[in-house]
Amino acid sequence: MRGKCLCGAFMVMFDNGFKEKRGIFMDDKRVVLCGASAYQQKYYFNKLFDKMPESIKEELHIICVLFTEEVGGIFTMVFEEDGTLSLETSAEEDDIYYDEISSGLLIGEIRRKRQELLESLHLYYRIFILKEKIADILEEAQ
Repeated sequence: MRGKCLCGAFMVMFDNGFKEKRGIFMDDKRVVLCGASAYQQKYYFNKLFDKMPESIKEELHIICVLFTEEVGGIFTMVFEEDGTLSLETSAEEDDIYYDEISSGLLIGEIRRKRQELLESLHLYYRIFILKEKIADILEEAQ
């Protein structure tokens, strides 16, 4: 079911039922980090991550906006329950300009070129949002 969420001036459409609560988009298990919409030509950054360094916020902004400029539709970066970061794209059914093939290729390119950033975001989420202990995370890595 497609739901509409409003945050400030940014209206974004989520196919996966995210709800907005005090400027934070999430469902029971997933949390939106950021997203952009070619339809409203807007960018959204979740207030839950305001303490993230400005340089990272700017990089995320650039990634999201350039994605929607190139392939159209809606692009979101979403943390799963375990802290992994999903890159998702969708489009309205009647959008003849949305390029599904290019969207898949571009997501792959983002994953390759921004691997270090995505891994850092994963760790940030686990430590600062999920409040996991650093020792436990380091133990997992060994």
